Amino acid sequence: MRKLFFLLTGTLASLLLVAGLAVYAVWSGERAPVHYLADLRSRLDFSQGHASGRGNLLGIQPELFPSDYQSVERLHLKLAAYLDKARAEGLLNDKTVVVLPEHIGTWLVATGEKDQVYDARTLAGAMAWLALGNPLDTLKALWHAEGEDRLGDALLRMKAERMAADYQTLFGGLARAYGVTLVAGSIVLPEPRVEGTSLKVGDGPLYNVSQVFAPDGHPLGQPQRKVAADGGERRVTGAARHDELEVVDTPAGRLGVLFYADSTDAASHAELARHGAQLLAVPAFVGERHRDEADRLLQPAPLPPSACPTPPALTTVASASRLQASGAQAGIAVFMRGRLWNLGSAGRSLVLAQDGPRPVDDGRGARLINLWL
Repeated sequence: MRKLFFLLTGTLASLLLVAGLAVYAVWSGERAPVHYLADLRSRLDFSQGHASGRGNLLGIQPELFPSDYQSVERLHLKLAAYLDKARAEGLLNDKTVVVLPEHIGTWLVATGEKDQVYDARTLAGAMAWLALGNPLDTLKALWHAEGEDRLGDALLRMKAERMAADYQTLFGGLARAYGVTLVAGSIVLPEPRVEGTSLKVGDGPLYNVSQVFAPDGHPLGQPQRKVAADGGERRVTGAARHDELEVVDTPAGRLGVLFYADSTDAASHAELARHGAQLLAVPAFVGERHRDEADRLLQPAPLPPSACPTPPALTTVASASRLQASGAQAGIAVFMRGRLWNLGSAGRSLVLAQDGPRPVDDGRGARLINLWL
């Protein structure tokens, strides 16, 4: 009798395990469609100067949430609405350079996933659901992970090829549809490179990179890698050398791209100056927990040891000196708004001109900021 009991118990446990695995397999394979409501509104926060035929720098400070990343089409819908607003305001022309914020492409890692990913309260929770929804791919990627944060590394590496393709389709498509040069914020990819007219990934370390797309939708130059990984990025991404910085030719002039964390680095500015930068784009992201770091471009620029300290109040001179250090005559820094899981967002987008910075108003909502050249 006892043998029969254990036999029945073991058989029942096996059946429950098989049933559980079957249910999990079905769950992990399902991607049910959901309804989507989004605020597509934006406002022109300010526009400095006037149209003179030399083009303009247009910053788009989007307001984004996890649900915006459920599909590429949804993110396209929101960004296209912002560009439609810019066109209605007369801010788009064949010499317009549009700048988007840092990491706007990184969260493409979440596209096409389970509802629990977008409903998670924290980024850690979203990552856990992302791994559970892709068990075999996650295990394979963990074997090749290199970063200190092995799960974060694995999830980004697992979806890297799809992310690179989606990034180019989305942002290259927007550049082509609106006939503008587009600095596509940034995305984290393993050993990214442009081959011909396509963005490709490799097998090496992850890098936070920004790609510029021409008005024909094709990539301009190679992906610009971040020099100074900051915050949690250090646990996942590598850092570029200063001599890897480059400048690309656009209809508005020679454009250099510096990440926000690189914007206070004198060597980075010097490298752009060596390449003849005329314009500066600064994709930026600062989470709420690092709000005190959000005003770097309003602080005095680094000075040689022999120079007298610059009074903190002279932020106009400080920002102008940053432009002069890179050789640029005008620049723009663009942050994100909204709430991506528990990251939040901080920082005020601003234009950088020879007469000083002009930050946008703080607060919620998508903003457009424009600087005529």
